[in-house]
Amino acid sequence: MLLDGHTHTEFCPHGSGEPAEKMVLRAIQLGMKKYCITDHAPLPNDFKNVYAGNPAGFSTGAMSLTDLPYYMKEAKRLQDKYKSELKISIGFEVDYLERFEDWTRDFLNEYGPQTQESILSVHFMEGKGHKQWCIDYDTDTYLEGFEQYLDNPQHIFNHYYETVKKSIEADLGDYRPQRIGHMSLVKKFQDYFHLNEEYDELNQHLIIEILKEIKNQNRELDLNLSGLYKPFCNDFYPGKQIIQIAKKLEIPMIYGSDAHNIMAVGRGQHLIASADLA
Repeated sequence: MLLDGHTHTEFCPHGSGEPAEKMVLRAIQLGMKKYCITDHAPLPNDFKNVYAGNPAGFSTGAMSLTDLPYYMKEAKRLQDKYKSELKISIGFEVDYLERFEDWTRDFLNEYGPQTQESILSVHFMEGKGHKQWCIDYDTDTYLEGFEQYLDNPQHIFNHYYETVKKSIEADLGDYRPQRIGHMSLVKKFQDYFHLNEEYDELNQHLIIEILKEIKNQNRELDLNLSGLYKPFCNDFYPGKQIIQIAKKLEIPMIYGSDAHNIMAVGRGQHLIASADLA
């Protein structure tokens, strides 16, 4: 089935502000049969107390709690309006936030019954000062927050995948997200920080552990093409090494554009077949 499993809306503060309805129409134009609306779930207010780095990484990282009812209303409107042309699923891209698992579980228990599928992503991890730093905001934040791990690419890879491991092991309740988002996001700035080497034996072992647990949990991977269009990434997520292991384990991989604007919907979708990515 031709689908886009990872998209955002006008409620995303770091997006284009273009309406989700026009993105849905773009998906129909491209011949898609399914479209997943998965905008960033709100962050807990108390997270700002442990967050460090560029303030915009927090303030623009996710929709506000006050926008949440409007997001749900608009997503349901689109789901109903276009049901004869396109199957639309409603959900969130949920951040794994260490030490905020209870808050996230409570959020999912409240909104999970209104959703069909969601994504669990790691956008924040512990860095300088034992604070939480955004891993994909900009190169300055990445350097300041994670300089202690940048002595060796394998060092920051290990720190990141230990965080991913915590995310899939976290008790997020009955409505935990079923798809693991862009599992190699640590490499978003790989060309800038020279992080484009393959994972070593230690990190491969850690990744295999993670993927086996994803398999045991009957979860999926986000096959996210957006990294190809990032100036310092130039690669898809989760990358060749992880995809090879995931294929052997028969873990479902769901194409996602991670679109934050109209023209990004469906971007890179034909590469999946031509490059045998999934």
